[in-house]
Amino acid sequence: MELGKRCMVLIIALTMFFSCIPNKTEAVGEVSAQSAILMEQHSGRVLFEKDAHTKRRIASITKIMTAILAIESGKMDETVTVSSRAVRAEGSSVYLKEGEKIKLRDLVYGLMLRSGNDAAIAIAEYVGGSVEGFVFLMNQKAAEIGMRDTEFANPHGLDDAENHYSTAYDMALLMQYAMQNKEFRKIAGTKVYRAPNPGEKWDRVWRNKNKLLTNLYEYCTGGKTGYTKRAKRTLVTTASKDGLNLIAVTLDAPDDWNDHIAMYEYGFEDYVIAKVDDKRMINKIKDDFYHNKIRVSRDLMYPVTEEEMKQLHVKIQLIKPKKEWKKDERDIPDVVGKAVLYLDDEAVDEVPILYEHSSNAVSNDSIGKLFFFLGVGNDG
Repeated sequence: MELGKRCMVLIIALTMFFSCIPNKTEAVGEVSAQSAILMEQHSGRVLFEKDAHTKRRIASITKIMTAILAIESGKMDETVTVSSRAVRAEGSSVYLKEGEKIKLRDLVYGLMLRSGNDAAIAIAEYVGGSVEGFVFLMNQKAAEIGMRDTEFANPHGLDDAENHYSTAYDMALLMQYAMQNKEFRKIAGTKVYRAPNPGEKWDRVWRNKNKLLTNLYEYCTGGKTGYTKRAKRTLVTTASKDGLNLIAVTLDAPDDWNDHIAMYEYGFEDYVIAKVDDKRMINKIKDDFYHNKIRVSRDLMYPVTEEEMKQLHVKIQLIKPKKEWKKDERDIPDVVGKAVLYLDDEAVDEVPILYEHSSNAVSNDSIGKLFFFLGVGNDG
């Protein structure tokens, strides 16, 4: 039976459910970057862009991918032996020594804060088995994230290959993905880090090269810098204010610090997070069968301008209760509906509505319905 025939659809009144912070409208000024983008983290909505889909060299912001793969490897507490290939890496360095033993976590901090190319090679060799093996993992992950205009040829971003490029949009997607990881957020937002220095009486002290984070912009929460002669200045940063979390990317930007500040100021002035409270969603459902038996895992949220607020509405879809459900609760699926937030006719956010069983009973089709309501296919 089709979903539309099985569900009750409720339109929730907009004026009762959306909360926002008053805002001002101010157009973003000219940016120096050849390519730039401003994206909201939760939704991925693009708030500003300039030539964001043109393929360009990306320099050391490549290391965002290197870092997240290292973190996801589950090997952060393991010890890496630094190879001769790593210490011979050109460009920026954390001055590793051949044969030195160092925790993978320390290497990732050196990678992100000081942009160590030697750290990038050491990470790649350990996590991927070889630099070439790691590059395969980088491109595999890029495809998973949806970075369709990206190809990685190395773990550091040096200009040693022609097939190493991305776009401002793809790099924003990568940062959006990486920022979902708690450890990545911590590392990217660290201003100073101490790492052991074998054979010396002092520790290594690494200060983050991201000046937005360290002293230029109070709302900056993290990021990664980059520069090569061919790529010029590249920069990915994040910033948060009043519940609005943003990502900014610039490629080939002579004045990148100010570019990012200008985009952030525009975003924070012009957009707010419209939110539908989870309790209000549930309280609007009057069906006696579901009373006090359903929940959602989070609020519905989406960044909008003040003018767009009136274009938002919510639809709640619930499966009509079946007679057999009253006889045996185990027949009730875990997911019994979904709440969808619309901007005009476009669905911009949704959450599944979950049935709270009184026991540990789980129906046979619960997992399938969960994937269906989340919009995930059986193949993942």
